[in-house]
Amino acid sequence: MAPFIGALSLMGHSWIVSTPTEQICALPNEPIESYITILDKELKAKYHGSNKIPMEVFFEAYFNGDIDLTGDALKIFEMRYDWAFFPITVNVAKFFFLQWIPELLWHSKKQDETQVRDHYDRGDDFYAAFLGDRMVYTAGLVGDASRRETLEELQDNKMRDVCERMQMQPGDRHLDIGCGWGTLAAFAARNYGTESVGVTLGRNQTAFGNARAEAWGVGDAARILCMDYRDIPRRPRYKRITCLEMAEHVGVRKFQEFLLQVRDMLEDDGLFYLQIAGLRGAWQYEDFSWGLFMAKYIFPGADASCPLNWVIAQLEATGFEVRTSETVGVHYSATLARWYENWMGNKDKILASYGKRWFRVWEIFLAWSVIISRQGSATCYQIVAHKNRNAFDRTALMRAPLGYGMPSGSVASKD
Repeated sequence: MAPFIGALSLMGHSWIVSTPTEQICALPNEPIESYITILDKELKAKYHGSNKIPMEVFFEAYFNGDIDLTGDALKIFEMRYDWAFFPITVNVAKFFFLQWIPELLWHSKKQDETQVRDHYDRGDDFYAAFLGDRMVYTAGLVGDASRRETLEELQDNKMRDVCERMQMQPGDRHLDIGCGWGTLAAFAARNYGTESVGVTLGRNQTAFGNARAEAWGVGDAARILCMDYRDIPRRPRYKRITCLEMAEHVGVRKFQEFLLQVRDMLEDDGLFYLQIAGLRGAWQYEDFSWGLFMAKYIFPGADASCPLNWVIAQLEATGFEVRTSETVGVHYSATLARWYENWMGNKDKILASYGKRWFRVWEIFLAWSVIISRQGSATCYQIVAHKNRNAFDRTALMRAPLGYGMPSGSVASKD
């Protein structure tokens, strides 16, 4: 009875406090018709003028063709609080209790395989339409904020950053868990001389990754395997293990089991790089609404997207010491902005191959996520860890303090 009462309380409160309490920008107070055109008669009778529409009602109707946008999705979403609000509707509650929670509790191999293959084996052309040439579905990094770097530059910056943080050397055995299209494995082998193995459940990704490694001249040094992460052979161990935005799909219930497996596969003096998307702890109702939207339409099964303190606690509980942790949500926003531009630029191709509904789902996902990651609702953490052993050589990971060697800031005498 208590969970039921709690759920009703959460739903009720969401209808009262569904906008941020720290608004510092005045809204235009334009009628809803300035942003969306409602084609469905029943919806139009309910939502018009200053009557805002629940976000879940909007995107379901938009995907079904019952609503059109009056302009660019990103610009319209920048003004979303002028025409929408974020209550926990009955449909949201049903999804949360009847699908999201059961999936969180289960996470069988069959469930994970079905979700991954239904998602990532849709077609490489679908993903290339926004990921571009690199085919990397994780946050890139801005290297030069004084100019607008390309998507390819952002992704190359990120892969170089990962390899440098991991101190990759020629001959290092490198495992990339959840490797996607295998670009990082091929990049490390090509530029750092590693013996890299990537693992994914996606059949298309496996074929693409191995073909890319061959094209880059590292077919013998970078191999992509199609298998569940739980089936990865644990011996011989790996010097470097990376996992970029796949651990979310492991799930909350299986997360410590996953980390214990990683620890067992890692050499005693090895390094583990974890890049994981997460949500802020002091969440707002928009954060909750966006998270469930993502779980339903974009990343089903990715329930281990949690605040940073939870991730750190899991690492420490499984015998890891966290060396560094950085939050790169604003870099993710920059990456998503370029994905959005690519997607909109390939609109005609996507419509012809996949239809209006698939185009619209990703249009809203990318536009909304540009803002969500920029404002801190969701973010991405870069974590470098190693086994917490007495004998681990921590001096090998020392770096100079920021500002070291600069002429200013000294307290020494100037005489």
